[in-house]
Amino acid sequence: MAMRGVLAAIGLLAMAGSASAQPDNVDDLIGDAPSDEAALKTDRHTRMTVPVTIAGAGPYRFLIDTGAQATVVTHRLVEDLSLRRSGTALLVAMGSSRRVETVELDDLEFANRSVSGLISPLLHTGNIGADGILGLDSLQDTRVLIDFRERRMAIADADYETSNSGYEIVVRARKKLGQMIIADARIDGVRTAVIIDTGAQNSIANPVLLRKLRARERHEIVSVDVLGTQLTSSATFLKSLQIGRAELTNVPIGFAESPIFAALGLSRRPALVLGMNNLRAFDRVAIDFSTQRVLFDMPSRRAERERRTDDLAS
Repeated sequence: MAMRGVLAAIGLLAMAGSASAQPDNVDDLIGDAPSDEAALKTDRHTRMTVPVTIAGAGPYRFLIDTGAQATVVTHRLVEDLSLRRSGTALLVAMGSSRRVETVELDDLEFANRSVSGLISPLLHTGNIGADGILGLDSLQDTRVLIDFRERRMAIADADYETSNSGYEIVVRARKKLGQMIIADARIDGVRTAVIIDTGAQNSIANPVLLRKLRARERHEIVSVDVLGTQLTSSATFLKSLQIGRAELTNVPIGFAESPIFAALGLSRRPALVLGMNNLRAFDRVAIDFSTQRVLFDMPSRRAERERRTDDLAS
């Protein structure tokens, strides 16, 4: 059995950002919903993971990646669990695309959820830094919450968590190939499509946005994607990123001809993969796949000062 057109728009990219403020505890947001949490550490290279079991075995460490279409497993898991190979698929990563082997994956359990019938790309552990990746095929009908003040992440069943209370800004997104795309963000006044990607440390925009902005590139960033391919991006700081009523200033963004933009049909209009370096400017970000909304809390000045102090101390 062969699977065609798998998109895993995921990258291991590293840079830094900043920028307000409901002090609610993350448990109040999730309520009594079954959830899994991952600690957020100050080390920008630390990957966020949740415990996952497969057919009762584990737990294994899986990344949560809202930019990856497919759930991914590593060669180590195939050997541990004798997973059945099912064919090949085209995997599109941040800096490259390649056909990779796939395996059949059943009884994947996390946050009191069980997912079966997945066809998962097979990657090397060294390229992703975990046992696997929870992609959009596993995250549908969930709400993914990132609480930067509490430094933890949670996945909850959207049926349990439908309230938008406590969030200052709620933005509607649209789905394309499972991706949540905010179509009406603006960067220095230029209308830009934004993909929220918890699997990317850096924010990467396409060259179309660079030309529209007439921005001056200041330095290069070299990163490695999940296929082990180096991606060189030209980086600069932009004045403003507006998403709904939220505005970030002095925003670090890299620019590169990434194949994910073409795969999403965004190669001819300004587009941005918004990574963790800029997302952490908020107190909390919730991505609700069932209602196609992204929810934000802007940090208070006090919380922002505390976060900067923590960053300097780390």
